[in-house]
Amino acid sequence: MSTTANLNASDEEIIAATRNWLEKAVIGLNLCPFAKSVYVKEQVRYVVSGATTPEALLEQLMDELQFIADASPEEVDTTLLIHPFVLQDFQDYNEFLDVCDAAVEDMQLDGEIQVASFHPDYQFADTDPNDISNYTNRAPYPILHLLREESIDRAVEAFPEAEAIFEKNIETMEKLGHEGWDKLDVGPAK
Repeated sequence: MSTTANLNASDEEIIAATRNWLEKAVIGLNLCPFAKSVYVKEQVRYVVSGATTPEALLEQLMDELQFIADASPEEVDTTLLIHPFVLQDFQDYNEFLDVCDAAVEDMQLDGEIQVASFHPDYQFADTDPNDISNYTNRAPYPILHLLREESIDRAVEAFPEAEAIFEKNIETMEKLGHEGWDKLDVGPAK
């Protein structure tokens, strides 16, 4: 199990921890070859949710889905909805992802926006909780990542072996190991 993130942190501290994770893990380890471009161009929107119930988070998610749908991609290409106070249990979080997909569909944004997932205790199906492969999707706080499908399509065109990213990430994490991950100091710890 992971170490619980600081729930007394300010929004600025939560965003700083998230940016640290993005810089050192996601971009630094090249876990997502598409992330650096939008990060450097400052097209990532960081939203810290104060929601303490799944219902309140869903309401905020829908607001953010509408925001990104209406925003210019040159201004905001992707949104990280960080929710430290709700869905800290990974199983509850994982079940909520179906609610996220339903919200995208209900808002008629399927094919336009998708929601990716990051969590301090992320666990892929059929893996041990401490399996290093899970760390590709581990973040200091639970995060719903709102992505434009158009941006994904452009990135895949520029990176033709996109389907190989997952395998490459597992290989990267296996080389890094738990000790290497801990040295990155991006949380969560094992």
